[in-house]
Amino acid sequence: MRIADSMLVKLAADFGIALGAAAMVITVFGFAYGLSQLLFGPLGDRYGKYLVIAWGCIACAFTAALCGVATDFSVLLAARMIAGASCASLIPLSMAWIGDVVVYEERQSVLARFLIGQILGLSSGILLGGISADYLDWRFPFFVISACFLVTGIALVRMNRLLPAHARRLHRADGHALARMVSEFRRVVEVDWARKVLGTVAVEGALVYGGLAFVPTHLHAVHRISLSGAGGLVMLFGLGGFVFAMRSKSLVRQLGEVGLVRFGALLMAASLVVIAASPVWWLSIPACFVFGLGFYMMHNTLQINATQMAPERRGAAVAAFASCFFIGQSAGVAAGGALLEPLGTAPLLAAAGVGVAVIGERFARLRARRSG
Repeated sequence: MRIADSMLVKLAADFGIALGAAAMVITVFGFAYGLSQLLFGPLGDRYGKYLVIAWGCIACAFTAALCGVATDFSVLLAARMIAGASCASLIPLSMAWIGDVVVYEERQSVLARFLIGQILGLSSGILLGGISADYLDWRFPFFVISACFLVTGIALVRMNRLLPAHARRLHRADGHALARMVSEFRRVVEVDWARKVLGTVAVEGALVYGGLAFVPTHLHAVHRISLSGAGGLVMLFGLGGFVFAMRSKSLVRQLGEVGLVRFGALLMAASLVVIAASPVWWLSIPACFVFGLGFYMMHNTLQINATQMAPERRGAAVAAFASCFFIGQSAGVAAGGALLEPLGTAPLLAAAGVGVAVIGERFARLRARRSG
């Protein structure tokens, strides 16, 4: 997902294109990833989530290899789009499968440990992409990823045969495949609580990434920090998430879902305001860390609600959740880019922070009312 972030300059130079055009390798991946969630959720419910994940990994091995053998930029874009679509079969269905086999009381801590893998993947992707751009060939990491996916996919196919029946359970549905898919999502959005969760995560994605995406630009423009240094600071976001994953059990016990959402949103809001208003760059070090901690406090709670908002159609429900989150991200970054020139980076970050606080407080109250 993040392997191309550090390669843009290298790709622009190798293909003789502008840096903005090179960034399309990220855009097309994310767009395909978000839309394809709507396909894999019902497929997981119909044919078994674990099996779809396993074959999804094998598909990812081939699509990653396609990126590595691309001969020109248009071919690379097409390969990245297909790779984004195939990767969409993994994380949301994995979350939904965890929801199937782990009891609700233990699910949040399991999802938090699952989150550690995502955080390590995001961080190592940025690092591997940067090392390859500087010292190797940009194609190298795609072949590494392809090999990892192939080995993992084969192992999961074999493991699927050993799972007990309840862990491989299928949600049987009659009728045409497209009609079933539409029916699955229609039944999810018919649930009032599901609509509230999906709406919240879409706005969360827009505000969080509509702010976070421009933090490096702000640090570079205001404090004259190099873009690589600013990107390194923003990676502390992942460290904050790692701390949450390690301490999730105690945080869940102490704060509960309502407290995690409320305080997580406040931590994110305070972090963005500090970064926007601080006269010195080094305050961004704790702010980026705290932002990551707050984000995972809130987002992990939304994830746990997503696994339970339509239990009989958990695959479709979690896929809709992921799709709303990624579409929200795209909309937020696009809106932030449009507002960047007239507003400037500091007001943009502060406004995103205020928005996060508002949406977090609103969901906390909805969750408290539902619990009551």
